Amino acid sequence: MTQWLLSLKEGALIRLVRWLDGLLPREDLLRQATYRRLWTSILISSFGGQVTMLALPLTAAVLLHATPTQMGLLTAMEIVPFVLFSLPSGVWLDRVRKLPVYVIGESALSLVVASVPLAWWLGGLSMTWLYVVGFVIGTVYTTAGSAAQIVLTQVVARERLVEAHAKNALATSGAEVAGPGFAGALIKLVGAPLALLVDAVLLLVSAAILRGIVVNEERLVRHDAHFWRDLKTGVRFVARHHLLVALACAVGVWQMCHHAAIVVQILFATRTLGLSEQAVGLSYMGMGLGTIVASVYGNRISRRLGPGRCLTLGFAVCGAGWAMLALAPANRYGVAAFALMLLMFSAGAVLVFINFLALRQAVTPEPLLGRMTSTMRWLILIPAGPGALLGGWLGEHLGLRASLGFAGGTALLLAAVASRVPVIRDLRELPTPEHDDDWVGAESAGIVPQPSR
Repeated sequence: MTQWLLSLKEGALIRLVRWLDGLLPREDLLRQATYRRLWTSILISSFGGQVTMLALPLTAAVLLHATPTQMGLLTAMEIVPFVLFSLPSGVWLDRVRKLPVYVIGESALSLVVASVPLAWWLGGLSMTWLYVVGFVIGTVYTTAGSAAQIVLTQVVARERLVEAHAKNALATSGAEVAGPGFAGALIKLVGAPLALLVDAVLLLVSAAILRGIVVNEERLVRHDAHFWRDLKTGVRFVARHHLLVALACAVGVWQMCHHAAIVVQILFATRTLGLSEQAVGLSYMGMGLGTIVASVYGNRISRRLGPGRCLTLGFAVCGAGWAMLALAPANRYGVAAFALMLLMFSAGAVLVFINFLALRQAVTPEPLLGRMTSTMRWLILIPAGPGALLGGWLGEHLGLRASLGFAGGTALLLAAVASRVPVIRDLRELPTPEHDDDWVGAESAGIVPQPSR
């Protein structure tokens, strides 16, 4: 009887997949079984991430009564590991298989997130503990996050990377539409700390799905490999590539603006606008709408404008949203402006990252993907920590609107400057990677399967 029920469920699942395949265009990436499994994992993990995105800062702001400076420090603690560990982790990633690192990372995040409700239940929850949690989360993302980006290049052909990143953003958009409302209601029902258990469970589900992906990657460390020499090779590759330098500078400034705004936006919503936890969750549904719009049309916009100009447009959209909220009144129009800002931010961020990620992956030879990814993440997040601390300081000493105004004005100035930089402005399509032989050096040699077609 049990076997019959299992076979019945399996048959129903196969029929569902075939039905969904019939709805997709003939060349759609989601017709590829391996990519579809990766996409499903991203969708589930993103849904859980929406709970943590609200529950963790709300725990600090409402339950622990954190100051703007403490909120800035909490955000900065998630960034510090990128500064400390990104470069060495890139060398390590180029010598190991990426998929297991990704799977272990999802599982580790589950345990870290679950530690918050455990500490609360034991009566030991404090800002210090949240700082530790933030640091560990950042450490996991430093390695597993880079591995996840490289796994995508092993599943999808390089010429379809913008499309793949847009579809990944579409996966997160579904979570961003339903997730915040669900998270807000859940937080109101059980409290912010306990709501984090949902994310812990969903991360385990995501890890289980990833374990079913088959990527036949082998890594053979060369006998003459040298850690520090290989690290310098990755840094030198980025430093000598004009496009990668320009992208690192531009997106680094954007990250500074983003983190200056994010440390105060929950405080602005709860203290200036007087929103409840559930109302904040409903407002965050605007992020999902923005992500959907940008995910659906982002690839089309990138093809029409070129990846460089599409990236610049993303800076401008984000900056306009932050500047608008800085000027919004503390009434129902301010609440609408808060939701609209979240929509504009998510739409702009999608336009930024689908092009930024695709461009940097397209120009990099495969043996250097780990070091390039880690070096670029290190470079763009160096300004993020000071941005978070500056946002917290401005919010505490000059008011929350000052932080938002700084973020908006600087991002709009960034868009104006980037639109005049030829190496970004003149990009009309994805470039091709340099020859491997010019950069392989003494790092590990790799055997990587052809991407699924």
